[in-house]
Amino acid sequence: MKFTTRNLVIMAFFIALSVVLVYLIHFPIFPAAAYLEYDPADIPILIGAFAFGPVAGILLTLVASGIQALTVSAASGLYGFLMHAIATSTLVVVASAIYRFRHTRAGAIIGLGCGTVAMSVVMVIANHFVTPLFLMVPASAVDPLLLPIIAPFNLIKAGINSTVTFLVYKSISKYIIHGSGFGAKKSADNKI
Repeated sequence: MKFTTRNLVIMAFFIALSVVLVYLIHFPIFPAAAYLEYDPADIPILIGAFAFGPVAGILLTLVASGIQALTVSAASGLYGFLMHAIATSTLVVVASAIYRFRHTRAGAIIGLGCGTVAMSVVMVIANHFVTPLFLMVPASAVDPLLLPIIAPFNLIKAGINSTVTFLVYKSISKYIIHGSGFGAKKSADNKI
């Protein structure tokens, strides 16, 4: 990725949009674990990672996670920052690395699908090791939630965000990332 002024401005926009989205839209998926809330904040980060690559995806994730941890998600503190950084980094790195290698609609679908599964698996592992340290509870208190709650929650959250990203990326990349005008000819290839 080239760190041009234009690219940095676009990345800053995606970070700001991510923070605004987590502020405006967040709700629990499972009543038994109301503290696990869906939010669409990963969508702009995924778009940025698809546009600029996995390294940019990690940078976007870390900056957005840091800002969220200091503002809209301040109650979760360092624990929230770390878990968000782990989850989103996994999703965006896997998805954008595959998409970078196979720059087609099929590559995007495969990347987003693999990223979604990877995020769910990594968060099961992270919750087993990290959550007991921060919440000062034994792993035996967290482990019963891993498969029935943690794994499905992350599959649902990443799945929704991946689907939305797939649906909007082509339109957004055409105008914001690639700078095409509204009168530009449509490409006949299979790329998104």
